[in-house]
Amino acid sequence: MKEPPRISPAMTSAPAMIKTKKLTKSNIVIRTTMTVLALLTIYGFFTFNNQNLKFWPSLMATFANFKTVFIQPHFNHFTFSQAVEGVTVTLALGLLTTIVGAVVAFFLSLLAAENLTNKTTSNIVKTIVAIIRAVPTVLWVLIFAIAAGLGSVAAVIGMSFHSISYLTKAYSESFEEIDEGAIEALKATGAGWWQIVFQSIVPNALTSLISWTFMRFEVNFGVAVAMGAAAGAGGIGYEMFMAGAFYFDIREMGTITYFILAIAIVLEILSTQIKARIRI
Repeated sequence: MKEPPRISPAMTSAPAMIKTKKLTKSNIVIRTTMTVLALLTIYGFFTFNNQNLKFWPSLMATFANFKTVFIQPHFNHFTFSQAVEGVTVTLALGLLTTIVGAVVAFFLSLLAAENLTNKTTSNIVKTIVAIIRAVPTVLWVLIFAIAAGLGSVAAVIGMSFHSISYLTKAYSESFEEIDEGAIEALKATGAGWWQIVFQSIVPNALTSLISWTFMRFEVNFGVAVAMGAAAGAGGIGYEMFMAGAFYFDIREMGTITYFILAIAIVLEILSTQIKARIRI
């Protein structure tokens, strides 16, 4: 007779329990916030006053406007040379605020990195820059416009303020990712704090610093376009504001849009080239 099959201990053991994530305070807050936003969105759709809205005619009119903007652009109230000058002003505004933000953020990030300072100082700096970063750039520009007036000065200060907070967070996180062994080795040799920063921290985090800085420059260029219209900072953004709100010339807005897209594409190509060279 054949022997009955042997049953191994693994076959008689209880099935493995499925691990589930425990609900934490942060998870509860996130889920509650998303639920509230979803309910408000549904409520908004049901309470919109759309009695006089004709969807399909409005959609066709929108497509007609896009066709006019992108297929029939022209110069009317300014010339090609003035457009190039406006783009140059906008680029200069974005570059200036990026340089100011990068220099100030570098020193603040040294205080914000936990591996370079104590936890109390790090938390204080991170809290301050988080509060600054929570306020939109437009509001900072308008706040400083009270003292300096609408124009390029208020735009530079407001944009630099936001750039400092953004880059401080990015730089400090790059510094905190540095291997502690290299820092401890320099401390063992009697190296000072500044020697550790410039001989270990900066060389190891240089790639990240350049990447974050150039990414912020791309953001600042887009913000500078908006500030040219909202804060009267000049540049190509102001020309777009005049074409759309003053002259009501959407064909000229198409010309300005193409200029902005061309610069954005060039910046993206430069960013890719720089990152490739840094990796090499």
